[in-house]
Formats: sequence, C-alpha cells, structure tokens
Amino acid sequence: MAHFSSQDEATVQAMLTQLFQSVKERITGAPSLEGPEEILLHLEETDENYHNYEFVKYLRQHVCSALGSMIEEEMEKCSLEQSRGEDSGYDTVVQRVTQRIQESREYKEMMLSLNSIMMAVVGHMISTCGDDEVLCQERQKKTQKLQYNSSCTDNCSDSDSSFNQSYKFCPGKLQLILDQLDPGQPKEVRYEALQTLCSAPPSDVLNCENWTTLCEKLTMCLSDPDPVFNERILKFYAQTFTLSPLHMAKEMYTSLAKHLELCFLSRENHIPTLSTGVDITNPNVSHLLKKVRLLNDYQKEAPSFWIRHSEKYMEEIVESTLSLLSVKHDQSHLISQKISDPIYFFALVDTKAVWFKKWMHAHYSRTTVLSLLEKKYNSLVTTAVQQCFQYLELCETMRTDEILGCSRHYGNKQKAFYYSGQELQYVCFIHSLCLLGRLLIYQQGRKLFPVKVKNRKDSVSLTDLLVLFIQLIYDSPSCPKMTSNEHSEDYSPACMVTEVLRILCDQKECAVECLYNNIVIKSLLQPIQNVMKGTEAAPHCSETALIHVADILERIASVEEGLILLLYGENMSSSKEETPTGAHIIASFSKKLLKEDISIFSGSEVLPMVKGAFISVCCQIYGTCEGLQVLLPYGLHESIAKAWKKASLLSERVPTPVEGSDSVSSVSQDSQNIVSLEESLLDNLLNFAATPRGLLLLQRTGVINECVTFMFNRYAKKIQISRQRKSDYGVLFTQVSSTAAGAVALKSSGFINALVTELWSSLECGRDDVRVTHPRSTPVDPIDRSCQKSFLALVSLLCYPAVYELVGNQELPNKAEYSLREVPTSVIDIVDRLIILNSEAKIHALFNYEQSHIFGLRLLSVICCDLDTLLLLEVQYQVSKMLLHAQEESVLETSEDHRDFIIDGLSVERNHVLVRINLIGGPLERVLPPRMLEKGNDPYPWPMFSSCPLPPCYLSEVTRDSDIKQDSDLSKLLLRLKMSDKQIEWIENCRREFCRLMKARPDEIRGGVLGELLEEFVLHLTENPSECYFPSVEYIASDANVKNESLSSVQQLGIEVTVRYGKFLRLLNDGAETDLALVLKHCERFLKPQQVPVNSPLLCLRGSYAGHDWFVSSLFIIMLGDKDKTLQFLQNFSRLLASAFLWVPRLHISRYLPKDSVESGIHPIYFCSAHYIEMLLKAEVPLVFSAFHMSGFAPSQICQQWITQCFWNYLDWLEICHYIATCVFLGPDYQVYICIAIFKHLHQEILQHTQTQDLQVFLKEEALHGFRVSDYFEYMEILEQNYRPVLLRDMRNIRAQCT
Repeated sequence: MAHFSSQDEATVQAMLTQLFQSVKERITGAPSLEGPEEILLHLEETDENYHNYEFVKYLRQHVCSALGSMIEEEMEKCSLEQSRGEDSGYDTVVQRVTQRIQESREYKEMMLSLNSIMMAVVGHMISTCGDDEVLCQERQKKTQKLQYNSSCTDNCSDSDSSFNQSYKFCPGKLQLILDQLDPGQPKEVRYEALQTLCSAPPSDVLNCENWTTLCEKLTMCLSDPDPVFNERILKFYAQTFTLSPLHMAKEMYTSLAKHLELCFLSRENHIPTLSTGVDITNPNVSHLLKKVRLLNDYQKEAPSFWIRHSEKYMEEIVESTLSLLSVKHDQSHLISQKISDPIYFFALVDTKAVWFKKWMHAHYSRTTVLSLLEKKYNSLVTTAVQQCFQYLELCETMRTDEILGCSRHYGNKQKAFYYSGQELQYVCFIHSLCLLGRLLIYQQGRKLFPVKVKNRKDSVSLTDLLVLFIQLIYDSPSCPKMTSNEHSEDYSPACMVTEVLRILCDQKECAVECLYNNIVIKSLLQPIQNVMKGTEAAPHCSETALIHVADILERIASVEEGLILLLYGENMSSSKEETPTGAHIIASFSKKLLKEDISIFSGSEVLPMVKGAFISVCCQIYGTCEGLQVLLPYGLHESIAKAWKKASLLSERVPTPVEGSDSVSSVSQDSQNIVSLEESLLDNLLNFAATPRGLLLLQRTGVINECVTFMFNRYAKKIQISRQRKSDYGVLFTQVSSTAAGAVALKSSGFINALVTELWSSLECGRDDVRVTHPRSTPVDPIDRSCQKSFLALVSLLCYPAVYELVGNQELPNKAEYSLREVPTSVIDIVDRLIILNSEAKIHALFNYEQSHIFGLRLLSVICCDLDTLLLLEVQYQVSKMLLHAQEESVLETSEDHRDFIIDGLSVERNHVLVRINLIGGPLERVLPPRMLEKGNDPYPWPMFSSCPLPPCYLSEVTRDSDIKQDSDLSKLLLRLKMSDKQIEWIENCRREFCRLMKARPDEIRGGVLGELLEEFVLHLTENPSECYFPSVEYIASDANVKNESLSSVQQLGIEVTVRYGKFLRLLNDGAETDLALVLKHCERFLKPQQVPVNSPLLCLRGSYAGHDWFVSSLFIIMLGDKDKTLQFLQNFSRLLASAFLWVPRLHISRYLPKDSVESGIHPIYFCSAHYIEMLLKAEVPLVFSAFHMSGFAPSQICQQWITQCFWNYLDWLEICHYIATCVFLGPDYQVYICIAIFKHLHQEILQHTQTQDLQVFLKEEALHGFRVSDYFEYMEILEQNYRPVLLRDMRNIRAQCT
C-alpha cells in the first residue's frame, strides 16, 4: 500500500481545487441537488477539456503505475485463451479482465490508498470552506462516492455512466410513481409523478425492478389525449435518449417506434389522408410529427455509439424502425383516399433520408439493414421504387407550374404550415430517391433488385431504375434559372436525381454494374438526339436538364470503363454510321451548341452554361489519346477556339453597371455567365495539351499562349485541377515543354520566371513563412526536399526543343559582381548562377555554395543525357572545360605519376558528370562512377582527372573486341536474296528470315553484312511504287560541290562524338571525321530543295535542323564509315515512310507536311509516334501509364528523346542496330512497339521510382539495363497484329491537312 506525504496531499488538493473551479458555474446552475452529481458523473462526455485537468491526469497515472502491468498480463492470458478456441469476443475479454483486476489484491490496495488521501484532502477542503455551501456539498458527495467505491465493484458496461454510483431512487418510490401515472388519477397527480420521474437520475430508474412495467406504462401514456401531459412524456423520452445508458435508450426507442406503428395501424387515430394534406398547426398532427422527429433524431445519433454493444441491441433498433416504415394501408387504389403512411412523416422531418445514409455507412450496421430488407422488409424497397414511378406519372399528367410549386414550396424556408397531398407525394419521392441511391452503392443492396412493383407487368431491374432516374431529370420540372445562392438547398427533382447519380458514378464498382451499359447511355443521349433533330422531337428537354445530364456524362467519361463505353459502345465499334456511339452524339451536339445552331435554345440566358457543360464532357474524351482519335473529324479545337474568341470579345463589351440602375443585376448575371464561359472554354482548350497530337491541334488554333497563361494563373493561385480531369498540371506542363512553341509560351506567360524564382527562394533564401527563431536544418540529400519539386519541374522543362528556344545563341551574363539580392528569373540565369561557376564573384554570391552548385551539377547531369542539349551547352559554354578546370583546383598533391584530389561532394559530382558527358555508350559499354562514397579505407576508389582523355577504367572491356564473327546464315541470306528475281517475294522472304534470326540468333545480326542487307532491302523497296511514300528526288552533287559548305558548331561537335564512339567500337578508322562531315553536308543539300522557308519567331525553324543528325551518324557506323554507301542508302531510304520517323531532319520544315504542322515546329515523331506510344501504353501497361501521371510526367517526352538520338547512351550498339534494322525491315510502326516493350521491361523500376518521386530523373539518366529488342520480338508481333492497321494509316496521314 502506497503512503502519501503531506506534500502529496497538498498537490492533490490543488488539482482538485482546479477541477471544482473549472466546473463551478455548471454546478451552481444545477436545477436540483441531484444535478451536480449528474454533472460530475457525465463530465467526460460533456467537457472537452476533461482529459486536460491535472486531477484526471493524476488519477490516470496512478492507476497505470499500480495496475498497468497486471492489465497487460491479463490481456495476454485472455488472448491465449481465445487462440485455443475458448470464449471469444471483445465484451467477454473486457469483462473477464475487469473482474480479475477488481478481485486482485493490488486493486484493493490502490483503492484504499486513494481513499485515504482523498478523505484527508476533502476533509481539509471542507474545514477551510465556509462561504460556498454548494461546493461543500459537492465535496461531501465526492467523499461519499470514493468511500463507496473502495468497498464495492460493479461489472456494468463501459457505456453506463452511473458506474459505481450509490442508488437513492428506491423501488417503492418507483411503484408509487407508476400508480400515480394511471389515467384514473387526477391531472395534477399525474403531472407531479411525471415531473418526479424526469428529475430522477436515469441510472436509478433503469436499475429498479419495476423498469419493464414503467416502460410499458410510459408507452400507454404516449396515447394520452392531454397535450401538456404528452409534451412532458416526450420530454422524458428526449432526456432518456440524451442522458441514459444505451440499454435504457434502446428500450425507450423500441417502445416509441411500437407506439407509432400502432398509431398508424389503428383506425381510432386521426391520421390525415393524402387528399386532405398535413396541417402542422393541427394539435394531433403536430404531436405526431414531434414523436417522429424525436425518433428520427435518435436514428441519426445511434450509429455513433451502437458498435460498442452487441448486435442484438442494434438489430432491435433497426427492426423496429423498418417495421414502422413498412406499415401500409390497403384501403383504396386511389391516392386521394389513401391514409398517409409513416414514410410520409419521416420524409417531412428528414427529406434526404440522412438516417438511412448513416445506417448504411458502416459495415457493422449495413449488413443487418440489408439482411432485414432482403428477408422481411423488401416491401420498403418496393414502395420506394413505386414512389418514383408515381412521381414520374404525376410529372407527365399534371401541369408543370403545379409541380414546380411543390418543389419551390418545400425548398422555401419561410413556407406556410400546410403541406398538400402533392407536396407530401413530392417529399416522399425525394426521401425514396435518396434511400434507393444509398442502396445502389453497395453490392448487397443491388442484389435486392429486381423488384415487383404494383401495376407494372415486368419486374424493375437495376437498369430500369436508372432509366427511370434519367427520365425524371428530363421530364420533371425545374427552375428556369440556375440560382447561385449557396445557402439555399435545391430540392428540385432534377437536382436531387443528379446528386444521386453523381454518387453512383463516383463508386466505380457500382457505376460499372449500373450505369455503364448501352441502355442507360441511350436514355441519357436520346433526348439530345431529339433536340438536334428539331423542337417537335424534344418538347420537354430544358437547358437545366441538359446541364445535369452533362455533369453525369462527364463523370462517366472520367473513368476508363465509362470512356470506352462512350467511345465504342458495348460492341466496341467507333463508327458513326447507323448507330453512333455516345462520343459521336456528344461531339455533334457540342459543335452545334458552339455554333448556336439549335433553334430551341436561341436567346436562352443559360445557353453559355449548357455550352460549358457539354464541352467539359468532350474535354474528358479528347483529353485521352484514344478519345482524341475518335473526335478528330469534328474539329472541336477550331470550334472551341472560335467560341472563346467570340466570348472574349463579348466580355470586353459588357457595360459597367451603374449603381441604382434596375439593370445592375441582369448585367452582372450576363457578364458573369460570359466570363465563366470564357474561362471554361480556355480551360477546355488547354486540356488538348494532355496528348501529343492534341498539343499540335492546340498550337494550330493560335491560342496556346493564352492557354498557357491561363494554366499559369491557376497554378499561381494554387487552384486545384478538376477532380474529373485526367491530366494534372505536371503532365500538361511536361507536354507543353516538349515543343519549341510550348516553351516560348511558358516563358512569355511568366511560368518559367515563377518557377526559377521559387527554386531560388527554396535553395538560397529559405521559405518566408519560417520563423527566424527556427534554424534551418542542414540538408542531408544532394537535392534537399524543399527543392525537389522545383528540380523535377526543371528536368521536365529542359528537353532539347525547350533548351534551344530558351538558351540557344545566348551568352552567359558572367558579371563582374553579383548582388546578394539579385534573384535569377530565367533558365540562362540558372546556368550562369548554379552550373557554370567560373568566377569568384559567382561563388561568393551564393549563401549555400556547395548545396546550390551540387543542385546545378545534378541538373546538368540530367539535361545532358539529351545529346543535342549536351552538344549545345558544350559549344556555347564549354561545360567540360569548366568542369575540368574546377577539378584541377581540387588537386591536393601532384607528382609525376600520381595526383591526389580533394574528395568532397562537389568533386565527386563533377567526376560523375565529366564521365557522363565525355563518354558515349550503352549500359555495357561505359562505366559511370557512383555519386556515393563507400565504407572502408578507400571511400572513393574511382580515379579523378582534370584533363582528357579519361582513365581507361571507365570504358567497358565487354565491347572492345572488334573481331565481329559473321554468321554464315546471314551471309547466305544476303546471297540468296540477291539471286532472287521476284521483287515482292524477295521482300517478304527477307522480312521472314530477319524475324527468324532475331528470335533465334539475334547476336549475329550485326557488322558489315547487316549494312549490305539494309542497302539491298531498301533498294528493292524503292523499286516497288506501292512501298514508296515520298516522291523520287534527283540529286547529283560531288564532294567538291559541298566541300566548302559549312556545318553548324553542334554538327561539328557531333561528328567528333560519333567518330570517337565508332573508334571505340572499332568500326571506324582515322579520317572518318572528314567522310562523315561530307555525308552530313550532302544530306543538307539533298534535303534543302524539299524544305520551305518559314517566317516564325521560333529559333528551331530558322534555317537548318538545329540538332545533330544521330540517325545518319548511326548509319555511317553501320556502313563501317563508307561514305558512298551511306549516301546511296539515304537517297533511297528518303522515299520510304520509315524515313519520316527514323531520320528526324528528313521532315524539318518539309514541304511534304501541312503548312500549320511545319509552323508549329512539332515533328511527326512527337504528334504521331509519341501519341500512339501513350495510347498503347495505357492499354498494354496501364500501371506504368498511371505511374507517369502520378509523377506529373509524360511518356512522350522521354520517347522523343530516345528516338531523336537513336537510343545512343541508352542501348548498346548491337541493340541500336537491331532497333534501326527492325524499323526498316518491318515498318515504322515498330518504333512504337519497341518503346512499349521498353516500358514493359522497366515496369517494376518505373513503379519504384514513382514512389521515390524521381521518375523523370531515372528515365533520363539511366541506361536501359537488360533490355534487348530480340527478347520482346514475339510480344511486338502481337502488338503489330492488334494495332498495325490504325498506326500505319495515321503514319501515312501525316501529309494530310486533317491530322
């Protein structure tokens, strides 16, 4: 037993004084002497600061220290007993542990010690308290309570708030109250008895032996005609629901429900009929509604605590409720003579069936509700469906203004106190609708269908019910204007049905089972088709109904299964012939709306909202690659752009409203509608940028700058993208950055400025909202977490088309002095301040030099993985020279044969970057030094260097053997094909043999024989006119003619890189630089007559191709440096379709492309190949596609980089040869299939790096380890069978204007 010192007593007294002071006002305001006791007993439930009182903390700590270990031991024992199959259940365990603890010696010692100190403390407080008598009484009660608790225990449930309390309400007194409540007693006696009962503690009433008799007596009293007595009875019920233990509340609830059920079944009660309506001022009706309201209030509260009790408790409440609601009067089939059922009164007090929503939320109660509905109370579901059908019939037979009056009446908070029969029908319909909508969400609820409904021949299935809901949207009346009052609930039937359908759409499993079928889609779209045919075919189709339908269609289109249904129907056909699919109908209707070509809507004030709603549906569709393909013929990008320009002009002409004028509200509403439409159209135009081909269409509209500015404004205001939109700002930003025009638009909008400023703030300045007293933590990672988002944004931005527009032909500032307040605002500033730190001024201008420079080097490492970007930065800024000079400054000691470098974060990072940018090779051809130090005596065993050439350890030994053993099969194939005189047979045999060798012996397809085979194959193809895509161009030029022509600095450096790589492979000899330069000069002269001059602000369209020709360089190595063979091959190859997709400069500002495609600066590799890569990726590897979108990155950007540089640095040379050979032999569509195969190969890595949030960096920096074209050959043949017709058709259409 613990002993307490006087200091402990003083501490406890202070704690207890604080507790009483905190609740003093509540105690002194109690209506009776028993009130304070009840307040203290329920303090935990009513006082939010209960657990913060020091006295409560003290008690908790004392109990834990005395009994904590014992409780844990007992719980473990019970768990072991459960695992052996003995008594189980949470309640059983709690009761058993509680009983053992209370019977233990430690528990008794703890109670005695607490009792001793509390008696001493309270006695001292009473002796010192002379003024506050009420407080003294409460302390005495506290002392008595503690004394009693020390000697008795109670095993009641944890929800009983009267745990261990002394009972004062004796059984004899309760019996006296029962006698006094008898109807034969005088009114005053009954009132006094009821008042006494209301003031008694609920726990005392519950624990009396006469409780069951009292409950029955109270149920009888509910029927008493005396209104005052009735009010007091209901007050007791309300008090019981609020303060009593759950067991007692359950008894009272079931008795009240039973009473109401008897009321509705009894003929003696004056229940109003539907014809007379409900007059709330009528005392009988008012009292009945109060009972229903009281029951309904408890229905909504019960789910929050009934899980703490056994299922029987909940089942009794649920069953009594469903039994009451299932009461029906079979008096007459005429509605006018029908007595109002309980459901009508429940609908009046809880129109949206909130009680049912709460009961269905948790699996614990939902299972019971659905089981009872299925087994005993299915009539409740049938009645709800019947109500919906009756209301639809009412809409079809009655005048619109009458029904509209019902909905307005109910929605009006200041309505009269009378509800007509029609209004009762309406509120009951709303209640039934909400109940059915909640049922359909759950699979067990959907199993209740089909149901048999009165006066209908066939059972009502799920589809029938959904069609009924849609008919209600179209046929039920609605307000002529869409009000924007946020504080008033809209109870119009169309809004209520739409709200239910929205919830169903958001539940994928439910939507697939209920909504995604042709019948439902047809019922949604048939009225729209009627509207397009003329006014007579659509008399009831209002603008408001169309807005609701568009909302539902948008949600359907936002889910993959729903989108496929709209695009292809259940029969998977996208044709718009005899039975057009939903997407075609929506696109046609939207186009008519934009042209204002629908007569019944002419002059409508709501027309702008209808336009915006249906264009948003189209946006969901064309925001995907497959959806855009279906909607291409409609030219929606042009229609939306024209509508936006018109709305933009109208918004500028809206007059300024004059104060006091009557037209202020109308002008304000009109201008608001126009501005809203303008923003909606611009937002929907922006969503074209979600796909590569869509971005081309957007650029053709000429409003890409406005769209990007709109995106930036929303991004700057941190406005989240719509939940239904498939592409977030990251994906849109990446797609736009992948094109030259997009990069220029980002710059002019201020997006790049804001991005760079935000980066600098995180990197150098820190956040503004961090208090000065809170020191900034030292970064652990090379890229600090605060800068990660900006880093990834720059990685997504700086692909070569954007780099060339933002940095090309620009010199670095290289100032003599930089102010500490000078914040970078452009990409060139980032290069100058973070990457190329070639002066002391730049270094001293950085607060965090090492961290900031590492950030710049990491960024340089990623963007230089694009070889064209590497060549550009090397040519303009001599990046390698700068890095080597910095390494030279890191030298510690120098000797003739050895140099020691300082090993730190910067030198290690520079070493990695230098190796990366100076060596070309695939995953097995070069070795990149790690960025991390190793454990041990030699933390960085990789040699550093400050001059070229690089140490040989960075060159792999695997690929340095130049003795390429030619396989006899490949040679025999070439010989046999040369001897064939049948051209078509030769081509097919060659393709067949190539496929066989790729599957059986892929390593043998290499070397000079591959070059000869390619040469012969292309020659034979060009002799077949059907295989030629471009016309023949006669070219005669000698080396002397082109020798004096100049190549760009990027091309010249590219030649050096190519020859160095070829020599490493031992496929090129000395002097190859001259031959390759001649080949590139011949190519420029050969292609120049096929180009058209373009007057464009884009740098990339001014003159020759801006990058290096990696395809020609690859072919030059394949031909073993033979200049003449390479040129001859290229001239023949230029006639084939494959040249458009393999040889990137082939279509640079080409006259074979439409003028607007040329002016956009977007290559077919992007708007055709990359577009289909994204489309196939979504279908073939959906998890990878989702990973890209989660990362805010687009597959098209990395694929454009891979293809443009012919996979250099990503694949080994053998695989590069296989890539080129496969596309030449089998067709350009294999370019798409190879990229899909790569993503399939990288499946796990992509998912992993999506989680680590560095997917962009991984894809750009890492080589494609382990990928071999031959390993996926059979998979690519399957892709060819599935997709070739569509891909080749679109690839051949790149010259058409309708792309």
